[in-house]
Amino acid sequence: MTRAVPAHRLGSAVVEVRTAGGPLADTEVAVEMRRHAFGFGNIGFELLDHANGVGMPGDDELARLWLDAFDLAILPFYWADFEPEEGRPRTARLRRAAEWFAAHDVRLKGHPLVWHTLAPEWLRGRPLEGVAERVAARVRREVGGFADVIGTWDLVNEAVIAPTFDNGDNAITPLAAELGGPGLIAYAAEHARAANPGVALHLNDFDLSHRYEELVERVLELGVPVAGIGLQTHMHQGYRGEERALEAADRFARFGIPLHFTETTLLSGDLMPEAIVDLNDYVRDDWRSTPEGEERQASELEVHYRTLFGHPAVASITYWGLADRGAWLGAPAGLVRLDGTAKPGYSVLRDLIRGEWWTPPTTLRTDHAGRVEVAGVKGRYRLTAPRVEQSFDLA
Repeated sequence: MTRAVPAHRLGSAVVEVRTAGGPLADTEVAVEMRRHAFGFGNIGFELLDHANGVGMPGDDELARLWLDAFDLAILPFYWADFEPEEGRPRTARLRRAAEWFAAHDVRLKGHPLVWHTLAPEWLRGRPLEGVAERVAARVRREVGGFADVIGTWDLVNEAVIAPTFDNGDNAITPLAAELGGPGLIAYAAEHARAANPGVALHLNDFDLSHRYEELVERVLELGVPVAGIGLQTHMHQGYRGEERALEAADRFARFGIPLHFTETTLLSGDLMPEAIVDLNDYVRDDWRSTPEGEERQASELEVHYRTLFGHPAVASITYWGLADRGAWLGAPAGLVRLDGTAKPGYSVLRDLIRGEWWTPPTTLRTDHAGRVEVAGVKGRYRLTAPRVEQSFDLA
């Protein structure tokens, strides 16, 4: 089905076209959209090896599929994996990946700077003061070291439960218990901004209850400049429905901060039983995509994305994985099958993102003062004419 682009996603601008000799008057110019203002994201985890030149067969096609649909990549900075030995971070691998995505005009977000899960083992057993010092150093190192390619970060992941987390010993939970979730966020934000004053810091949580709202309120009271509120939407147990998505968006919109629906998954196979509380507890070796599941996934993806793109407070949607290969929990949650072919859900998203919600290329003519009015979907555009190439934004 085809509908009108929501009015709040449209913009216009008067662009002055100039050469070294002055305004380019009464001349045809070509205008093409290059990227959405809205963030259509996916994880970049699957393309790390490809970006580092050591990919597997089929990675070229996977990269093509990724770039044909998405323009926001999430890169993995899980501390335990990034720095398995103290003082030996795997910086080079992620820097090459960040530069590869940036060269393809993809925006980047680092995920996450602080998280009780996947905190490094070598941090355990240290006094709180020592843990706090290492957290500060970690935050400063990554935010400052990647400032030229990554300007947005998930600051403290899942801070609602961080102070009380009891499903595994780690060094971050005692620090969160001492400072409180909001206090830990404020502490990490202080050091992130010291490393890069212009950094955009996001919160991110799966707990979308009043507890998360209370945490946001307290963080803002502490003066933390929150640039985005992340709402995780893993739906391994079934699509939650349009009403629940809108209810969450409406509740968190009251903060006046852009909402980012992160970690979105919809299955194309059997659903996880509803009785499972912690998704990590579900283990299955034969979890596969099915024709019926793929049609269901495609339908649900269309509803979910239309619903959120239509809400003015939502700034991005990030799907959590392009392919079934390597998908979280081994679930058939990807948009590409194990054999490397695209599922119907991929086509649905690509046709929305780069079709229905995309301004087609056009040719316009400048006026006597070299000006041209451009209207379309908000985003980054490129204008070309004889001896001229310039970029501009519709906002």
